[in-house]
Amino acid sequence: MAEKSKVLVIGGTGNIGTWGQVRKRVTPLMHWLGRAWLRMSTSRSSSEASRTRGFAFVFYSTLHGDIYDHESLVTAIKQVDVVILAVGGPQLPDQVKIIAAIKEAGNIKRFLPSEFGTNVDHNNAVEPAATLFGLKAKIRRAIEAEGIPFTYVASNGFAGYFLPTLGQMGAKATPRDKITIIVVFVKEEDIATHTIKAVDDPRTLNKILYLRPPATVLSFSEIVSLWEKKIGTTLDKTYLLEDELLKKIQESPLPINIILAITHSAFVKGDATNYEIDALIGAEASQLYPEVKYTTVDEYLSLFVCLVPCVIVT
Repeated sequence: MAEKSKVLVIGGTGNIGTWGQVRKRVTPLMHWLGRAWLRMSTSRSSSEASRTRGFAFVFYSTLHGDIYDHESLVTAIKQVDVVILAVGGPQLPDQVKIIAAIKEAGNIKRFLPSEFGTNVDHNNAVEPAATLFGLKAKIRRAIEAEGIPFTYVASNGFAGYFLPTLGQMGAKATPRDKITIIVVFVKEEDIATHTIKAVDDPRTLNKILYLRPPATVLSFSEIVSLWEKKIGTTLDKTYLLEDELLKKIQESPLPINIILAITHSAFVKGDATNYEIDALIGAEASQLYPEVKYTTVDEYLSLFVCLVPCVIVT
């Protein structure tokens, strides 16, 4: 059996990379797969550094480095085989620093940049999402220009971000009376699972890994219908025309306008599923790894049925 790669995860402030999320999602999976791994924070704050030290000490080992310090970054990268980047929007441009360090280190077998969303090379996004996707596309071109082996993870929507409120901005719980129709979702643990499965898989080398498990690919109307069946209530729906949504995007402040623009791309233009996967440049995760049990949208919504107003007697 081939030796598994040592993995460096850089980034600790988002849905995939935080202390809690990496511990709960990526870390147990790496241990189960028998992988050695290291983690380095992208933050210079003392609180982030403290969390990184504690986290790495508990599970494996820590690397002292800074993405703004080229030499420390090269030193860290030389100790691993694979680099996974999980930084947030403000640090997306800084990925060029990682690319430069990987190029100098010369030993990386696979680089997974910070994507974990829509396929940025295939979208109909409006601003400000168009600029965000364009930046990620530029990072792709930079990786390819340097000849760095890669896998791009097109995971589409985070279930934990949208499904608890059915995409209703500002809502604190899953709606039971009214809903505005605007809005495909993959549970974050499943994104992490498929990502780690892909790092040593030759079938994903220099390709896009698409996450489109069949029971997570639904129209927003189908998702609403599933929820209505679970709670036994027909929601009072307000239908928003595309022109109205575009106007809301233009008038909304950051970060609401970005969220609405991504919503428009995915659920009005259908950018998550409005094209066939080209086998020459990509592969679908659930087809590559049929042994992985992923969470369906139906199963995920069931988690919220008894939150309120159910009373559970023990």
